[in-house]
Amino acid sequence: MKALVLSGPGGIRHLRVQELPEPDPPSPGEVMVRIEAMALNRLDLFVAEGLPGIRYSYPHIVGSDGAGTVHQVGAGVEGFRPGDRVMINPTLSCGHCPACSAGEHSVCDEVRVLGEHLSGTAAELIVVPAENLAQVPPEMSWPQAAAFSLATLTAWRMLTTRARLESGETVLIWGIGGGVALASLQVARLLGGRTIVTSGDDGKLDAARKLGADHAINYTRSDVAQEVRSLTDGRGADVVVDSVGEQTWKATLRSLRRGGRLVVCGATSGPIVPLDLRRLFWHQWSFLGSTLGSRREYAEIVKLAGEGKLWPVIDTVLPLSRAVEAYQRMMAGQQVGKIVLEVAE
Repeated sequence: MKALVLSGPGGIRHLRVQELPEPDPPSPGEVMVRIEAMALNRLDLFVAEGLPGIRYSYPHIVGSDGAGTVHQVGAGVEGFRPGDRVMINPTLSCGHCPACSAGEHSVCDEVRVLGEHLSGTAAELIVVPAENLAQVPPEMSWPQAAAFSLATLTAWRMLTTRARLESGETVLIWGIGGGVALASLQVARLLGGRTIVTSGDDGKLDAARKLGADHAINYTRSDVAQEVRSLTDGRGADVVVDSVGEQTWKATLRSLRRGGRLVVCGATSGPIVPLDLRRLFWHQWSFLGSTLGSRREYAEIVKLAGEGKLWPVIDTVLPLSRAVEAYQRMMAGQQVGKIVLEVAE
């Protein structure tokens, strides 16, 4: 079968499309999916560079997000049959530890992610547990289905389970244009939040306004914290969504109201930040880490997708043979939405 792989560590220069053996038939409870398309995430760049503590067997199939048709089902699988259009939840958990028993699969001691810890979705065939599949809404295209799961699930958990955004509250979203930031904008609006987005690119800000952002700030020309304070009568944002890290940290704290919640799902500009603990307890802030999501949360966003309420924004669709170009576009931060690679001919 055809697959997009890393032939070794050290960056996207090791990306290539090559022929690999097909996976073994699905075991009980598993499904083999013929992938139509996969979508890139920032995680794919980190995997290409090499992640601390993870050792890959090369060639390593990349990709966490994907969608396709059911090719074969293992024994005991119900709800899916060959030919069904499905999308993949890339979060795999053990299912029986205390966290999983409590329905918190993303904090499972053995949580793994397709493409990060396991072979990924950028292949013509993949075998996954049936519980990690969902039916694709009839009107949803393959690129949209492929781009749906990881970013939408991450944003949903951040703003519902973790930050508990309420209708009427103000949420500041850094770095609009990326998949999680755009999904966060959609989720915040769905929950009735007042949205403020940032970018250094006016085109991205215009796109965000068209998607319903209430306010858009170009951080290269404006002091974001001052603007947020001005827009909130001096209070600050109730919730800040930050996946940037070091570069935005000081402005994030200056933008956050007393008693506000900061939810973090990434650190693309660096992971080490300064913190004055006196400010933390005096302002009674809540700092919340968040990543991935539970099966319950995935079922919630799938239901909303079926109702046409949470569909991903697509930036670019390219054939698998142009994968390096797709990675380079994401590295440069040029995208507004998800970058998708077509796996099927």
